Amino acid sequence: MRSVELTFGESIDSSIRTDWARLAEAGLPSLAAHTSPSNRPHITLAAGTALDVGSVQDLWGGLPLDIKFSGLVVFPAGPGKYVLARLVVPAAGLLELHAQLHQRCAGAYENTLPDAWTPHVTLARRIPGNLLGPAMDALDGRTEGQCIEARLWDSSTRTTTPLGGSP
Repeated sequence: MRSVELTFGESIDSSIRTDWARLAEAGLPSLAAHTSPSNRPHITLAAGTALDVGSVQDLWGGLPLDIKFSGLVVFPAGPGKYVLARLVVPAAGLLELHAQLHQRCAGAYENTLPDAWTPHVTLARRIPGNLLGPAMDALDGRTEGQCIEARLWDSSTRTTTPLGGSP
């Protein structure tokens, strides 16, 4: 799988990592346990097994992009398991960047396409339903800052490639 992701400036990156740590300290599933250097808080703009990003180098001139969060969201992840994430406010600049990217790429999963995409930052995967309440209670909802860089993640090579912005 390949994905195009937006990464954050220090304030959001630190805040999300603090959320990961709070969940882990409470004995709950958390992305804090994933210690790979490529594991960084991000918003996925496009993803797909055969994602072809074409020519997207000039899309990132609008970075940094202000980002605000509006709460938490839960996605199904198999029987009795869920993904817990911070919901990103779909502001005009983010939606425009997302739409422009999808005009230039092919092979994206349907749920990452405009009009189907839910912008979010994942906090925990495969969390049991009975632990969702305690997980939500462990988190601080006040987070905002900027997306500063775009990158391409390739799971087959486990590499990230900068696409634009300022790391």
